[in-house]
Amino acid sequence: MITIEEAYKTVIDTACCLQTEKIKFTESLGRVLAENVKSDIEMPPFDKSAMDGYACRKTDLKNNLEIIEIIPAGKIPEKEIGVNQCANIMTGAPIPRGADCVVQVELTELINDKLVKINTEPARANISYKGEDVKEGEIVLQKGIKIEAQHIAIFAAVGYTEVLVYKTPKVGIISTGDELVEPNIKPSLSQIRNSNGYQLIAQVKKCGAIANYIGIADDTPQDTFEKVNKALNENDIVLLTGGVSMGSFDFVPDVLKQAGIKILFDSVAVKPGKPTTFGVANGKYCFGLPGNPVSSFVQFELLVKPLIYHLMGEEYKNIDIQMPLGVDIKRRNPDRKAYFPIIFKNGCIYPVDYHGSAHIHALSLAHGIISMEIGQSELRKGEKVHVRQI
Repeated sequence: MITIEEAYKTVIDTACCLQTEKIKFTESLGRVLAENVKSDIEMPPFDKSAMDGYACRKTDLKNNLEIIEIIPAGKIPEKEIGVNQCANIMTGAPIPRGADCVVQVELTELINDKLVKINTEPARANISYKGEDVKEGEIVLQKGIKIEAQHIAIFAAVGYTEVLVYKTPKVGIISTGDELVEPNIKPSLSQIRNSNGYQLIAQVKKCGAIANYIGIADDTPQDTFEKVNKALNENDIVLLTGGVSMGSFDFVPDVLKQAGIKILFDSVAVKPGKPTTFGVANGKYCFGLPGNPVSSFVQFELLVKPLIYHLMGEEYKNIDIQMPLGVDIKRRNPDRKAYFPIIFKNGCIYPVDYHGSAHIHALSLAHGIISMEIGQSELRKGEKVHVRQI
């Protein structure tokens, strides 16, 4: 049995970025950039007005100024600003020759349609100078970022209409167990609805990966093997839930070996999720996750999510904050690192009513999870603890 930290390192050490592809920049939201993006122009591309006002010479601000031109955005100035002259200029319009400042409209007073008076001198020039934001050839976006809405604007501004990104991982999801039925079926006395499969589908999609639901495998090695083979052929990652413990029908590890998967670990000193199994085969990755929904959820967050991000070319950074506990939290057996669902309330952390790894409703109330280290049996009220948001 290895620690969760050792399990994480094992998973990440096996991860290799997927291949790249070029797509339209308008379709790249949520993907990971696979190369640096450079600007093909200077930004701004010319000296431009930072606001609506009057372009003039600083030496003339104490005098009444003759308005010789109106310059809207998109128009090239036709006249040069001379002594005691100005141009009525709009935000984003090019600065005319001879002008070295722009006085905002609210600091001026029109004497007539040809003359303007400066009531207050501007505190700054109010000019955005050519290339002050970005130089031609400058890197504007770094390889490895996850593309957000603001990055789409940068692509457009520098003419980067074809974006090189890492391919999106495909994740095959298999639930195991004769007791499982699909959510549209009302279970009989010995059955339960398959919540794990759909929980994992949602978690995969939330990461930005492609979820491929294979279905429910019967509690037979043959059916499980067939579904594992199908999943391996069609996906980059395979997730199975159930069948990884020590019961008579828990044969998933043997099936994975039969499918050519090299098992790298099959037991983790963590609660929930001790029987979590991980293996690799020919550039494919496979997890055997426990059948209880809280276990599969937590182990996905701790191990599967970072792998997905690494395959997409992005280093996963968990949102981790520190907050004080509102109450004491105790446990009886500290032999494994334990995770608990919590909520935020009045600036403190409180545990959710949690009955164990089958208590799926506890997660629906939780804002995050906290942990106790191996050998630790108590967290005291007021103590600041790290919260992993979910």
